[in-house]
Amino acid sequence: MRAAVLEEHGEPLSIKDVDAPDPAPDGAVVEVEACGVCRSDWHGWQGDWEWLDLETQPGQILGHEPAGHVVAVGDEVEGVDEGDHVAIPFNLGDGACPRCQRGHSNICENVMPLGFIEQAQGAFAEQVHVPVADHNLVHLPDGVSSVDMAGLGCRFMTSFHALAHRADVSAGDWLSVHGCGGVGLSAVHIADALGANVVAVDLTDDKLELAKDLGAVETVNAADVDDVPGEIKSITNGGANVSMDALGIATTCQNSVFSLDAHGQHIQVGLTTQDEQGMVTLPTDAMVMQEIEFIGSLGMPPTRYDEIFRMVSTGKLEPEKVVSETIGLEDVSDKLESMTDYETVGIPVIDEF
Repeated sequence: MRAAVLEEHGEPLSIKDVDAPDPAPDGAVVEVEACGVCRSDWHGWQGDWEWLDLETQPGQILGHEPAGHVVAVGDEVEGVDEGDHVAIPFNLGDGACPRCQRGHSNICENVMPLGFIEQAQGAFAEQVHVPVADHNLVHLPDGVSSVDMAGLGCRFMTSFHALAHRADVSAGDWLSVHGCGGVGLSAVHIADALGANVVAVDLTDDKLELAKDLGAVETVNAADVDDVPGEIKSITNGGANVSMDALGIATTCQNSVFSLDAHGQHIQVGLTTQDEQGMVTLPTDAMVMQEIEFIGSLGMPPTRYDEIFRMVSTGKLEPEKVVSETIGLEDVSDKLESMTDYETVGIPVIDEF
């Protein structure tokens, strides 16, 4: 099968023929019909996250936002059949550890991040293997396309989990979203569906225009404003109730915290780069004095995808609105390169392999 393989960090991926996977006894093989290209792929391509023991190695197939149809299942699989239309969460769980058993498989004790480790080769390929298929595969509703659902495996469901499960976002609340990449734009759309008033923050006008189309009531171009938190406090008459750092650099993280009102909640979704290496300075005294919460959020348990699907079925959520373009496998390296300077808008999706 054809796949885009990492040969050297920061260099173009190699498009080559590799062996197609066979299903493990508890696994399944999915024919990939669409796969999003995510900033997390950019992190892996850059060789980030050695501080998390997640530095990708040469020979890795990246790609962690796939959707497609099952083409083979292992002998031990009971709930998945050939022909099933599925999405795949990026944080694969073992289904057996205490966290998985409590419904928190997104932080499984033995998590296998799809596309970042040798044991979980990714979906920039014609086929991808999914271990513990009964637990990890998510059956898609009838009538949806793989392209429209490709972002579900990471960015869209990550934002949904952060806002609907981890933070306390209520109707009428002010939410500021710092960084309007794929996860930030998904957050804007989801928060609008949940009834929040969204202030979107970014450095480029085209992303902010898309944020408006997705439901942002106000936007702030951080390139044109000296004091982003002050601007947000002015817009919200005192500060946001909830604020998300959807990028993961020190500036957006700190701006998010500073933009909150008392009793506000900062939710951290973006992971850091080589500049921060997982460590960001925070105004801890101010957070104590204002009783501000700092919340981390990672992915989403596949057992809760049905919440998204119910909102999709009634038209409250439209994940396809965040999909900006479809590309071929040969175009992935160019998209990753463009992410270095934050040039992509929305979610690019591979649909030609």
